[in-house]
Amino acid sequence: MVQHGGGSSRGPTDAGLAASVPPDRFTAVRSWSLDSVTDLSRVRRELLSAVTARHAAPQDLLGQVPENMVLVASELATNALEHGLPPTVLSLLTDGTDYLLDVCDADLHSVPVLAGERPVGAGGFGLLIARRLSQSVGWYTTDSTKHVWAIFPAQG
Repeated sequence: MVQHGGGSSRGPTDAGLAASVPPDRFTAVRSWSLDSVTDLSRVRRELLSAVTARHAAPQDLLGQVPENMVLVASELATNALEHGLPPTVLSLLTDGTDYLLDVCDADLHSVPVLAGERPVGAGGFGLLIARRLSQSVGWYTTDSTKHVWAIFPAQG
């Protein structure tokens, strides 16, 4: 059962990310389980390989998309590892036209927050990066997991 998130307290300059379910047209390509941030180096490398493989879209059409996807995946996974509850799973899905990155964890009670005005070095900009580099970003909960997702073009 898909649920949409509840409320949480936020600072005066932070805002919640709208709860929304991604389109259901995507099929799984690969998933990674992450136990700690030390897993991110391997996952970034394997994700980049998956989206730049010969069977993937021509790279001259994708431009910066693979690097942007790796950055957003890293940011979302780091958020889940630092602020969520295990297990953390990063999934790559595609419909042949777009890619969907989905990061889930078991924390059903926290709401993803877009960072507002903060001092340099204060962190908390992962969701803003995802919003700027992807076509769309959102989050939702099921009975057992919270998902944060972002969509990127798989073709130029």
